[in-house]
Amino acid sequence: MQLIPPVILIPMTTSLTLTEGGESRLVNLSLPEYEALRGLAIVDINPTLGAGTYEVSAGRKIGAVSIGELQVLVRPKVADLNRLLFLLGYSGKRPIWRDDRVQLAEADELLPALAETFVRLAARATEQGLLQGYQTVTDTLPVLRGRILAGEQMTRRYGLPVPLAVEYDDFTVDTAENRILLAAALRLLTVPRLSADARRRLQRLRITLADVTTPTRGSALPTWQTSRLNTHYHDALRLSKIVLAAQSFEHRAGDLAVTGFMFDMWQIYEDFVGTALGEALIAHGGRYVTQLPMHLDNAEEVRMQPDLVWLSPDGTPGAVVDAKYKAERPAGFPNADLYQMLAYCTVLAMPEGHLVYAKGNEAVRSHAVRHCGVVIHCHTLDLGLDPAALLRQVDHLADRIARRKPLLNPLE
Repeated sequence: MQLIPPVILIPMTTSLTLTEGGESRLVNLSLPEYEALRGLAIVDINPTLGAGTYEVSAGRKIGAVSIGELQVLVRPKVADLNRLLFLLGYSGKRPIWRDDRVQLAEADELLPALAETFVRLAARATEQGLLQGYQTVTDTLPVLRGRILAGEQMTRRYGLPVPLAVEYDDFTVDTAENRILLAAALRLLTVPRLSADARRRLQRLRITLADVTTPTRGSALPTWQTSRLNTHYHDALRLSKIVLAAQSFEHRAGDLAVTGFMFDMWQIYEDFVGTALGEALIAHGGRYVTQLPMHLDNAEEVRMQPDLVWLSPDGTPGAVVDAKYKAERPAGFPNADLYQMLAYCTVLAMPEGHLVYAKGNEAVRSHAVRHCGVVIHCHTLDLGLDPAALLRQVDHLADRIARRKPLLNPLE
């Protein structure tokens, strides 16, 4: 018989804290608050028999939202923020740092902790002065600078001698790298409960970037390329990408102001597995591709995207991997995951497939599929390990996959 987790009845309060995979709570909410929470999908929320009382539990997202006077905080089951930040470092499709690069001070919440880290990395990046670069500028000027745009001058300026339609290269701090730093700083300044020091340093960074174009709402961020000139910006820029990738929102639900940030833990885990395991497999040769687009059917109407495909030097698939971030549950691995992996193996003509779960209470096992010769291996990674040990576990798992050894526990 499945046990029902205990529920705690709490009165209407200005703060509700939930932990991923933790117990649910019975909370008194107004109808607008209920509708706003249900629409955000940061929690699982269900009405009860009591009027205005709802059962609320953490869902597949972590973060913090404010709905009027109510603040909802969903904490990850990875309690150590340093370890969570380590996983987040792989969200940019390549690792930002190893464990010795960044250490968070003790903090209860992720976003204020990210802000503390960001201001340190941004200060380190800009302490020698802002990165400058050449930017092509198109303008109309009373004097010649650069080259005249003859077509523009004739068609829109009717051949008049002034002003001149010109194009020139300007050496400026208004670079893509500085714009991204400014966008991240402005985003973090909206995070509630920042420390006074972090807020002050973010404001100082904002002043330092005063000559940089302020991003407009909804506009796409500029792209940047790694180079020798921007090496000292790399860590800050990749953390900026994580900050800006968080689902940020600010709107109204009726009379309630709704603001907040959310991260998908399943996406963080999938990015970590795809990048860390893919890099470990490269040590055995070939290359890896994450989110490889392919189709189940000949008509190419049913799309599929396995999280990781390891390819040999000639492009032949050597392994297919799917990452599954699942909460602990006594029923074992979901059967639907096995069916999905079987489809991947069938399309790729692979004799083996690999499901990699965040460690729960399931036993590691392999499944030989009848009549088709496919074996599906279910692995687990222990996110409670320190980063160095977790990466050793990933390396061990990569060795098992590459050598196609019978699966045992990757911890042994």
